[in-house]
Amino acid sequence: MTSIPTSERVLAPDLARGFALLLVALAHTASIFLGNTPGVDQTPQGLERPYFVVLFVLVHACALPLFGMMLGYGIVQFADRQEALGQPWPRTRGVLLRRHAWLLVFGVVDGVLLFSGDVLGAYGVIGMVFTLLLLRRGKGFYRLPVLYLCFGLCYLAVLMYLVISGNTGGAAAFPSVEDPSSLAPTYGDAVRERLTEWPMTTAILLSSILFVWVGAWAAKKRVLEEPNRRLLLFGLFGGFGVAIAGALPMGLFAGDYLGMDEETAGLAKLMYEGAGLFGAIGYISLFGLIGMAVGKKRRGVVVTAISALGQRTLSAYLFQSVAWLILSPPFMLGLGGETFVAAACGLGVWLLTVVVAYLMHRRSYRGPAEILVRKLAFATPSARARCC
Repeated sequence: MTSIPTSERVLAPDLARGFALLLVALAHTASIFLGNTPGVDQTPQGLERPYFVVLFVLVHACALPLFGMMLGYGIVQFADRQEALGQPWPRTRGVLLRRHAWLLVFGVVDGVLLFSGDVLGAYGVIGMVFTLLLLRRGKGFYRLPVLYLCFGLCYLAVLMYLVISGNTGGAAAFPSVEDPSSLAPTYGDAVRERLTEWPMTTAILLSSILFVWVGAWAAKKRVLEEPNRRLLLFGLFGGFGVAIAGALPMGLFAGDYLGMDEETAGLAKLMYEGAGLFGAIGYISLFGLIGMAVGKKRRGVVVTAISALGQRTLSAYLFQSVAWLILSPPFMLGLGGETFVAAACGLGVWLLTVVVAYLMHRRSYRGPAEILVRKLAFATPSARARCC
């Protein structure tokens, strides 16, 4: 068994994963620092108002689908490479199952001890289910995500009609849910809250298997390994066009530019959540085009650094959770409560991980979490027994 050497990796997926961590950081800090989900100030002032419009249109709804699509893309990439190397399917399946089982374990630790919005646990379960039930299906089965996207467009069109015809002059509060663990006065209280929050979050996130499936379909079509400029341009403008149209009412509502009654606000929230997948398609297409433009040419520092971060996604994701625990809670540094403090912390932590990833790349160091998961996933049961 072997993983893909760094020198042979396709640029676009790593760029997308590295950038996705910025979206995750901004979305998570808004939620954690402001104490609610999806992360909004009910009374925005000044520059907070346009910031929330951008946050809801281009970040909040897009981060999770983008992460999920890249998970599916990576699973197919790995399986196809092992098949090309002549590895038998049972052995490849075993590696994937062990990897995602350990991802679930990482998720339990992260979700209970650090951050209840953890996605690793759900992705671990999804990865195992996808490997067992979907990965080896025929080409026809992989066409179903296209039908899902078509259904999504029809769904958004209906919601758009209902929102436009609804009451946009109401005075309903923005539909958000309080995040008790982020507001807990002590670490013990926060852990007790996360013991119930994390399982509920994980159960809700299991629906992300649809995003994973779309990403796997894209990998089967090799849209990033063998990019088609016309297709990527269509994905870029079409994806962002749908995402902006679907999420803009919610963004304007969050920025206090638009009022809604309670029913219309609920419909607008459903529409913005559904539009996020198309925003993720726009982002992936963007990085596919960047990958085409860079090609085999010498890569600049920025491209190299972000792609290096994308190769160390798990380590960076866990580091973010540790950072939020240190920066936000009242029993630590207590920086929560301010919109732009949250944004600055999210951006700052992401930039720090970019720099560290670049330095690790220069020294040919893998991420510590990636090394650990690789050892656990590739080891046979007998080898693990000997180690223990």
